[in-house]
Amino acid sequence: MQDLILAAPEAAGAGNPILNIAVFAIFIVVTLYVVTRAGKTTSESADFYTGGSSFSGTQNGLAIAGDYLSAASFLGIVGSIALNGYDGFLYSIGFFVAWLVALLLVAEPLRNVGRFTMADVLSFRLRQKPVRVAAAFGTLFVSLFYLIAQMAGAGSLVSVLLDLHGFTAQAICVAVVGVVMIIYVLVGGMKGTTYVQMIKAVLLVAGVAIMTVLVFIKIRGGMGTLFDGAIGAHAASDYIAAQGYEASEIMKPGLKYGATLTSQIDFISLGVTLVLGTAGLPHVLMRFYTVPTAKEARKSVTWAIVLIGVFYLFTLVLGYAAAALVGPDRILAAPGGANAAAPLLAFELGGSLFMALISAVAFATVLAVVSGLAITASASIAHDVYASVIRDGEASEDEQVRVSRITVVILGIVSIILGILAMSQNVAFLVSLAFAIAASANLPTILYSLYWKRFNTTGAVVSIYTGLISALLLIFLSPAVSGAETAMFPNADWSIFPLTSPGIVSIPLGFLGGIIGTFLGKPDNFEEKQAEMEVRSLTGVGVEAPVDH
Repeated sequence: MQDLILAAPEAAGAGNPILNIAVFAIFIVVTLYVVTRAGKTTSESADFYTGGSSFSGTQNGLAIAGDYLSAASFLGIVGSIALNGYDGFLYSIGFFVAWLVALLLVAEPLRNVGRFTMADVLSFRLRQKPVRVAAAFGTLFVSLFYLIAQMAGAGSLVSVLLDLHGFTAQAICVAVVGVVMIIYVLVGGMKGTTYVQMIKAVLLVAGVAIMTVLVFIKIRGGMGTLFDGAIGAHAASDYIAAQGYEASEIMKPGLKYGATLTSQIDFISLGVTLVLGTAGLPHVLMRFYTVPTAKEARKSVTWAIVLIGVFYLFTLVLGYAAAALVGPDRILAAPGGANAAAPLLAFELGGSLFMALISAVAFATVLAVVSGLAITASASIAHDVYASVIRDGEASEDEQVRVSRITVVILGIVSIILGILAMSQNVAFLVSLAFAIAASANLPTILYSLYWKRFNTTGAVVSIYTGLISALLLIFLSPAVSGAETAMFPNADWSIFPLTSPGIVSIPLGFLGGIIGTFLGKPDNFEEKQAEMEVRSLTGVGVEAPVDH
């Protein structure tokens, strides 16, 4: 491994750094122009949080895809498939199935009941203040972990492009990304962010489609030829030889998660986390508030499913192509490790210019996603905590927007610091931690609020805090944070929890906390509100004007 690291500058093949910077600069200038134009129409809190619900279904579908297809989806999954084969593709399957689960369970009822944030839904028939504060904490930590993943992905990306191998140089890259993200959100609000997400979704899906076509042209064959090439590259790899497994095992399940009983349980935990986590992701759920009607919300879902499904199929091809054409050794020798697989593949397929373009699209992906996350977190603090709890509903529109912007700056700084610590981690894995928190803290409370009549305020508060604290504690005590080479703190070891994904323990605890809290707590006696919520969640009556179906 040491040899690999020493040979990195030659091995990485980072293309032309000056060209890369030039393409990046053009992308940032164009998207900043779009954000600035959109920001001029942002005057009220509704504009800042939901873009004034002014987007069509098609536009919102593109934006949802842009929000959901993050750096984890592109950089992390391609890298994971390139190194772990079949087990890496499980991220793609998990993310896609999760999206369908989110739609079935919560998307439309949530949209019908809420206005800006997840807490609007949770507090509809419960006591406002305790529920809003708890929901704000849930939203904040999910957003923070998701932001960390995107920051780490962006740092890896820029480091590969500029061929930066030092820790300090990579850390500066992460900091610059964080600063640009803060500017995007402060200037453009949700309107600016949505337009960037739409542009980025089209570019990303088009980019991976072009890469897929170029892969088959390059190998002059179909999937069989591609798989043979990947097995051959793994067979010739020094890294794989050191790991002690057969190259053909990249075509079978269990390479990463099948070695021991612990890793098998970890795999089940990861699967459960990915499938259930999306339905609790506040920044994805918030996107349903940016359309004027339920009809447009359903249309946006159709567009999102098509784009997301096609994209994840392409990642399978690109992951094995990275294994075959770049090889595990070169990937691991590059700055960012596994996260560098996609840009290096682009370099193999189309040279420096193509690599710069694909990487710029990936960078736009990061910016779009972090902007959406920052808005969601800031809306939660300003709308749920400041306006509803601290100011008791008396806060003006200007005050709310001001608090939102302060929150964005603070959150940006914290995510930069933690993103620097997490640079060595695969970004798909980092995102799975955000999913674990979402599935543990947010999902039980959302489902109970929508579908369980007896559910009360005590149940909601206990459910959120139990899920949140257990997930955070188990992550802190896991090999993801300490006790492993790839951990955030590799030189320390306080890991006593054996699994890297805490979902299999923390999600049931979140659901159990809701049941225990409900039976121990006093009834809220808001029967009328509960009945109104049920009708609204199922029909949308009271949310919008009737439409022709």
